[in-house]
Amino acid sequence: MPKRKAERIPEDGMRINKYIAHCGVTSRRKADDLVEDGRVQVNGQTVTEHGTQIQRGDRVQVNGEAISLDAPTYFLLNKDKDTISTTDDPKGRDTVLDLLNTSENEKEGLFPVGRLDRNTTGALLLTNDGDLAHRLMHPRYEIEKVYFVRVRQNVKPDQIDRLRRGVELEDGPAAADRVAYAGSKNEIGLSLHEGRNRQVRRMMEALGHEVVHLQRTSYAGLTTEGLRRGHARRLHEHEVGALHRLVDL
Repeated sequence: MPKRKAERIPEDGMRINKYIAHCGVTSRRKADDLVEDGRVQVNGQTVTEHGTQIQRGDRVQVNGEAISLDAPTYFLLNKDKDTISTTDDPKGRDTVLDLLNTSENEKEGLFPVGRLDRNTTGALLLTNDGDLAHRLMHPRYEIEKVYFVRVRQNVKPDQIDRLRRGVELEDGPAAADRVAYAGSKNEIGLSLHEGRNRQVRRMMEALGHEVVHLQRTSYAGLTTEGLRRGHARRLHEHEVGALHRLVDL
């Protein structure tokens, strides 16, 4: 599948925070923090000025590790259960990177955009594009996530209304943007633009329901349709472009 071309450093240079972000290390704002903390070296010299310009041929390191403007990579994963949404797990459990059928070199630098808890399945984006990932996770852009939820008991119509109006959680009220039955009365589909920890499960628990199956069927318009559980695919060029337009890149 096509990938967005690697960005070239302009003849007059590239600001250091932009360079770090485009290498997939982190967002531009957090890149500024790395510079301030003295954790960035250019040609062997520590730099602390935000306005530092990276020139063609410069050697850049962050925390002693060399970085470069490789072509950004984008995967959509249909996450399986019992898989951790991290790049490494000290307990030795399977991570989302273990599900990618690609080389270890290509996995280097990839990270999940947001996370799904261990027993939640479905759409998860993995990339090394730091700028895009940061914006997709930022509340300002209100990225839509769509879920299929199955609970043990039937969901009453007034509870559907409560999900629309909002339920009170320990970290503040939470409401679904859209919600409807999805087959049986104990199955619903709902969409959110927030991304709080275990939000869907906690919303259902607030109504007295235990979630027995939770699947994210869509993230930022990317769906798991046709993608087997535990498998991933590269994004098409038009999908990458659509993601960038969603967050004004």
